[in-house]
Amino acid sequence: MAALQNTTFEAMKDKQAQVLGEWVNGLETSGATRNLKSQDLQQQTSEFLQLVINGLQNNNGTNINTPGWESTRQFLEKLSQSRAQLGQDSQQTASFIFALKGPLFALLQAHYREQPALLAEQLWEISELFDAFGMHTIRTFQKSREAVIKRQQEELLELSTPVVKLWDGVLALPMIGTLDSQRTQVVMESLLQRIVDTGSEIAIIDITGVPTVDTLVAQHLLKTVTAIRLMGADCIISGVRPQIAQTIVHLGLDLQGVVTKANLADALKLALTRLGVSLGKTV
Repeated sequence: MAALQNTTFEAMKDKQAQVLGEWVNGLETSGATRNLKSQDLQQQTSEFLQLVINGLQNNNGTNINTPGWESTRQFLEKLSQSRAQLGQDSQQTASFIFALKGPLFALLQAHYREQPALLAEQLWEISELFDAFGMHTIRTFQKSREAVIKRQQEELLELSTPVVKLWDGVLALPMIGTLDSQRTQVVMESLLQRIVDTGSEIAIIDITGVPTVDTLVAQHLLKTVTAIRLMGADCIISGVRPQIAQTIVHLGLDLQGVVTKANLADALKLALTRLGVSLGKTV
């Protein structure tokens, strides 16, 4: 079975500065350094190349899952996470690894020019090693990117369901967009927490910005209303436009016991009346 020769990593060590320079130039030419500071790139390339040389010198082989490559794996995982946060794609991130193969192959071709069979073996071993590094980087990048996307989705959900205090004891939740199970859960958690924090007695859910109301959306609304009532507060649904009212009737949905109003102003007026607040017109 072929293995990496001592002369291979010795050549890499002797020509480390040359390989590093060619690698950085290749990355910059390919556009893989977008959003990266030059100082960070120099540090990352130098650190990774040194980790590879140390790993080969310690006879860690080409199986990167062994304990000997743990430091290198940790470096690649940290690198992938930082690239995902910078908004780079998987191709740019993987290019960090694969762009190093060109300078290394050129180095080995010059070093083993009189030994073609040994050159083929060493090229194969180096290629397998860096392919494994590249795949590990891509897997970590995908996990990191998915985590970033999930966090952004959660933040967008929170931003799209702001709970507003309209009056002492009155909260309003303007809904915009389509309701689904995940969003309903966020709505309930945000609204119930605000009811607890403010001691509000009435919550208004305004669905003016909800494009359509079907059976599923109505069920989500009813769940939210039920949760609010269990907290000892009352709920009013506003923004029930004529087309939504017709849809509810056609679907045969049971909204008995749920107070609805055509707009937010009417809902607020009703809420204030229930609280015993009277508003007079100024002349």
